[in-house]
Amino acid sequence: MSRSLVIKGIVAGLVSGIWLGLFFKMLEAYWNIKLYTLLLNIDYVPVFNRFAFSEAVEFSFHLLISIVLAVSLFYVAVKQQWTTQQMFIRLPIVCFLLGLILYPTTALSERTPPLTSGVALLCWQIGHLFYGVIVSFFR
Repeated sequence: MSRSLVIKGIVAGLVSGIWLGLFFKMLEAYWNIKLYTLLLNIDYVPVFNRFAFSEAVEFSFHLLISIVLAVSLFYVAVKQQWTTQQMFIRLPIVCFLLGLILYPTTALSERTPPLTSGVALLCWQIGHLFYGVIVSFFR
């Protein structure tokens, strides 16, 4: 893996991760949809659930995961020789699917939206779709 690919992945992960966090924080503040809480939620992770982390630490965990994801996505894209057009199509789809896979973790905490909240799921998926769009701009 080239150094430039890693740097692009780090920048893409930071920018898209910050955007996603701000988007969900805004939705939570204005509409009281607990998406930012869900994004930072680690209540269900063994060992981590024993500690009370600050919001800044939880957001740092989110950004670390975002960076790892972006670097991994770029690695796959380069390995499979995706064109720029393929990146703009496939990355949002992959991130949309990841959001769909992650959403059920809301059932593992009392602090997050109900699993059956259609509005929360729709907003969660829109956020993850745009996350993928933002990552693809860094190709």
